[in-house]
Amino acid sequence: VQLQASGGGLVQAGGSLRLSCAVSGRTFSGYVMAWFRQVPGKEREFVVGFNKSGGIRLNGDSVKGRFTISRDKAKNTVDLQINSLQPEDTAVYYCAASRTIITSQLGQPSAYEYWGQGTQVTVSS
Repeated sequence: VQLQASGGGLVQAGGSLRLSCAVSGRTFSGYVMAWFRQVPGKEREFVVGFNKSGGIRLNGDSVKGRFTISRDKAKNTVDLQINSLQPEDTAVYYCAASRTIITSQLGQPSAYEYWGQGTQVTVSS
């Protein structure tokens, strides 16, 4: 499985971006798919993901209502819509996939076998 993240950029606070993770090699069916983000000097942080049954898990109130994950089976992509961007959202955003992960591991970067290369999101104040 290969993952290719795209859609990052420079945006003003309050703006929106749509990140996309293109999955190749296999369909994402049967995989847990998630988005993480990382800022320099900090650990990679879970943002949002689909569990194997298609349920969505968000990481905390800071992203609730602003981050929306979706998947397109026809395109084999998993997208992340981010609205009302804030400077603290500035990070490199990564998509990740796992076939073996269990639900309780959803937020653990070490549990994922596959990673995209990351896309930079920069939010100016």
